Amino acid sequence: MFDYYLFDLDGTLTDPGLGITNAVMYALSKYGISVNDREQLYKFIGPPLLDSFHEYYGFDDKQCAEALAYYREYYSVTGLLENEVYDGIIDLLKQLKAAGKTIILATSKPEEYSVRILEHFNLLEYFDDVSGATMDEKRSKKDEIITYALRKNNIVDTNKCVMIGDRKYDILGGKKNHLKTMGVLYGYGSHDELTAAGADYLVSSPAEIFKI
Repeated sequence: MFDYYLFDLDGTLTDPGLGITNAVMYALSKYGISVNDREQLYKFIGPPLLDSFHEYYGFDDKQCAEALAYYREYYSVTGLLENEVYDGIIDLLKQLKAAGKTIILATSKPEEYSVRILEHFNLLEYFDDVSGATMDEKRSKKDEIITYALRKNNIVDTNKCVMIGDRKYDILGGKKNHLKTMGVLYGYGSHDELTAAGADYLVSSPAEIFKI
């Protein structure tokens, strides 16, 4: 049905829960904030980090920039490898490549970190392109990332594309770029969140992605 498959990274290809929450805890500790329940920080998985520090902790612009720098102190060394590939993802990517599909990473994570993660987990070989955020966060919102990926890969016929992700940001970003969208239920977004965002398809496993 599709020729181009755009994948989110966190919560779609890999489970980043431990690394991201550890990095957020590290950043918040610099402000004397302690979080005992890791699950309270799962909301940081998906949206741009600057937005999350502002929305969830009321940080001003200066504090958000500082918190992001602290986050990266931890994440760039340790956190990005506190991660694991979801069962079935490698088989899915192999099947898509064997079928001649173009596979693109479209993530709000900085490209530099994204490439390192894909390399570490032996996933990079399956991707035709990696499109991510800039380190200065000037390109960080999912719709901007998707627009960038489409332009970078000279994709004009959006009817041949599908955006796959686990959060509403993936679905809304895909729709804004006139793509079909697929929400994965094994990540960090709920059925209600993905449905409300208008996902065209919902899947419970990587194997279902290939079936569709």
